[in-house]
Amino acid sequence: MTDTVSKQKRSEIMSHVTGKETKPEIIVRKYLFAHGLRYRKNAKNLPGTPDIVFPKYKTVVFVNGCFWHGHEGCKYAHLPSTNLSYWVKKIAANLERDERKKRELKELGYKVLVIWQCQLKITVREKNLEELYNDIVKRI
Repeated sequence: MTDTVSKQKRSEIMSHVTGKETKPEIIVRKYLFAHGLRYRKNAKNLPGTPDIVFPKYKTVVFVNGCFWHGHEGCKYAHLPSTNLSYWVKKIAANLERDERKKRELKELGYKVLVIWQCQLKITVREKNLEELYNDIVKRI
């Protein structure tokens, strides 16, 4: 199938998709702040511009959307039926970039953690945020 909107309209729609201040990011940050952790947001000086950086623990957290980052085996990561070849290429490029940036961060001595959008669903949120907190504070 082909895209249902023009290339110009699709470009306009995609330009409004932001990678900052998403609801999942805010949920994670509020939880961690309430549990005493202080952080930096969207550190442009680090590879991949991590969503949350904990300099004290030399740890970064990426809050990934299941669709955009191709969360394997997740029901929220299914590809649209329209313009399939575009989306396959796009998500594959995102996955390759994510892995490259994680590798660069690890080479700089950072612990890299990822929490997925589906892990923040209300029924599993508390457990997953608690695990994330514990992973951050146990640096070594």
